[in-house]
Amino acid sequence: MNNRSSFSGKLGFVLAAAGSAVGLGNIWRFPYLAAQYGGGTFLLVYLIMAVTFGFSLMIAEVAIGRKTGLSAIGAFKSLDSRFGFLGVLAALVPIIIFPYYSVIGGWVIKYFFVFLSGGASAAAGDDYFTGFVGGTFEPLGWFLIFLGVTAVIVLLGVEKGIEKVSKFMMPILVLLAIGISIYCLTLNGAMDGLAYYVKPQMADVSVKTILAAMGQLFYSMSLAMGIMVTYGSYMRKDTNLESSVRQIEIFDTAIAFLAGLMVIPAVFVFSGGDPKILQSGPSLMFVILPKVFDSMQFGNAVGAAFFLLVIFAALTSSISLMETIVSIFRDKFHWSRKSACIFVAVLALVMGIPSSLGFGPLSFITWAGMTILDIMDFISNSVMMPIVAFFTCIFVGFFVGPKTISEEVRRSNGKFVGEKLFTVMIKWITPVFLILILVSSVANAMGWFKL
Repeated sequence: MNNRSSFSGKLGFVLAAAGSAVGLGNIWRFPYLAAQYGGGTFLLVYLIMAVTFGFSLMIAEVAIGRKTGLSAIGAFKSLDSRFGFLGVLAALVPIIIFPYYSVIGGWVIKYFFVFLSGGASAAAGDDYFTGFVGGTFEPLGWFLIFLGVTAVIVLLGVEKGIEKVSKFMMPILVLLAIGISIYCLTLNGAMDGLAYYVKPQMADVSVKTILAAMGQLFYSMSLAMGIMVTYGSYMRKDTNLESSVRQIEIFDTAIAFLAGLMVIPAVFVFSGGDPKILQSGPSLMFVILPKVFDSMQFGNAVGAAFFLLVIFAALTSSISLMETIVSIFRDKFHWSRKSACIFVAVLALVMGIPSSLGFGPLSFITWAGMTILDIMDFISNSVMMPIVAFFTCIFVGFFVGPKTISEEVRRSNGKFVGEKLFTVMIKWITPVFLILILVSSVANAMGWFKL
């Protein structure tokens, strides 16, 4: 497209891209994985993964986007026509994720208003969450609200919508995360939870821990779903690409760390250190945490602040998902932003309804013990994202060449400090780990074996 949108500068790009990375993966998934895989041990492994694997993949995706000025579906093909399929695969990932992500976003808004209205005790009920998601019209209503807010922001455009909202929401998100973390650490017994969270136990290091940490990178840092390619295409040529990626990593990892500080010490106190409660998985946010907040002094206020934080995190990610899809259709069919936004919103509505109803009227539809929403999550996160990331490594490492990416990185100031690390990781190390992640994810879901 001739008049492609762009961010106003480095700050706008970093905050928008960091906003995309900071989502439910940080606030919801990171704490329960940290609890499940040894607390400080998982944290240490994740940090190592972020500055090696995460850095290399994000550099590659952002550079491809900026070099081509295209969204994922056209970017790969423009550099090598043999890899047109990779752009299609990358484009399908956000198309699958965005609808069910918006369903979960609707749940978060619901819980925010429950706590805001003083309903902590009700939300802490054993059957409250299952009763809510098992309904028909109420979950659909909250899903529509979340989807509508996302669509309006994307409709406003890159600079006036995405960038402006990111500059507003991200500082508030950070302040809320710090404030809630400090409050949770003042609870009696919280220091034991803090020690569990930050103190590595090297005996806990295993193949499962490493694969879980790397798998979290994709979920947390918006990799392998076309988002960073799209945002890279909006990046100005004079913006320092390498330092921008480093800042996004720092921001994303810091929020994930703060999420753990908010959740793990508080749950540790509530459960008396019971590992079964700490490692309760996806139910942690909507089942366990409401019980934790209800047991606190000022529980309604803390719960409302927490779910407001999660709303902001979920919105910044859903905005990037929708913008990526809008950009794909605009590049492919040369539609106006308004037409593309309307089409994508309707598409997400149609695709999201089954996920919303999958815990109620459509709960009879399952596969391998998974609901409709779980199936969509499995296909996108456990299967397609590792495949897209693997072929991106092959594409950069052996076809267009790492030097092509390095030249784009050096465009702004002539430097690429991490070039040697990037080259080794993208060609030789990352692809091997991606194959292991794909095999283990599918095997675990199917119940064949567990690594």
